[in-house]
Amino acid sequence: MPWKNEKDAYKIWISEIILQQTRVNQGWDYYNRFVQSFPDIKSLATADLEKVLKLWEGLGYYSRAKNLHVTAVTILEKFNGQFPSSYSDVISLKGIGEYTASAILSFAFDQRYAVLDGNVHRLFSRYLGISIGLQSKAEKDYYQRIAIGFLDQNHT
Repeated sequence: MPWKNEKDAYKIWISEIILQQTRVNQGWDYYNRFVQSFPDIKSLATADLEKVLKLWEGLGYYSRAKNLHVTAVTILEKFNGQFPSSYSDVISLKGIGEYTASAILSFAFDQRYAVLDGNVHRLFSRYLGISIGLQSKAEKDYYQRIAIGFLDQNHT
């Protein structure tokens, strides 16, 4: 996969957004075409939205493409074209949620964030016998600490 072992936050962001609601084998070609047409934040931010949407055709959920464009403009204007490296800045960007922010920060900036979704929640719940949900911030923080603990144990 072209995004495997990638350290460029921009490319990680693009891959994460494309892979939302998209199978990997379908997203692969879209990713390659997208980063070839828009190799960096500035090229995406200054592109005509219609061109962005045209490249997105067939992926559906066009709000993802619109959010990519809006967010690229925000990064260009607010962060001088550099993808931000703090959780609070990344999570503030349009179209980026907790899972995507954690993925970008952990892959691009080697920060200690675990991606938490329903599958990870079910795994921890079953493996550790935990019956806590994943709705509130406190619950998410609890699972984040557990996940980081597992990461720490496997990196020593």
